[in-house]
Amino acid sequence: MEELKTIEILKTAILIERRGEAFYRKVSEQASNSGVKEIFDIMAREEVLHAKVLRDKYADFMKNKKFSSSKFPKQEDDSAADIVLTEEVKKKISSAGFEAAAISAAIDMENKAIEVYSDRARNATDPNEKKLYKWLADWERGHHKLLFDLDRDLRERIWNDNQFWPF
Repeated sequence: MEELKTIEILKTAILIERRGEAFYRKVSEQASNSGVKEIFDIMAREEVLHAKVLRDKYADFMKNKKFSSSKFPKQEDDSAADIVLTEEVKKKISSAGFEAAAISAAIDMENKAIEVYSDRARNATDPNEKKLYKWLADWERGHHKLLFDLDRDLRERIWNDNQFWPF
């Protein structure tokens, strides 16, 4: 029974990453803002990396019926995002436009991924499986933070522009 649950979680995780990559690629292609294009392109490439790690883990698990110890790639720091998302670039993003809607949708996707990975990290009995899902949850938290901070900046900018402050 536990083996079936593990396989199902791995399949779900691979699907989450593939959907994320497809969504982020599409946003990158359709965004008019160069900073948004680049951020979503970076995130799409990271999702490809996650899916590859998960596929490798899936193949290994199917062969050995356990998780092997692994070193996982390190997440890049947010400095690349800070370089790309300058104040000038942020000013060009419409708070009610396509890019802002994509950012909001991406936040929801990251929340779901964090929930799935964190839950599995808590409930897995295999320490190497716990390590895998903790690594994934932490990485997705980095994505979430970037997107959430950007969304907050956009929201505050529109509130300032419209002189809307509830206090």
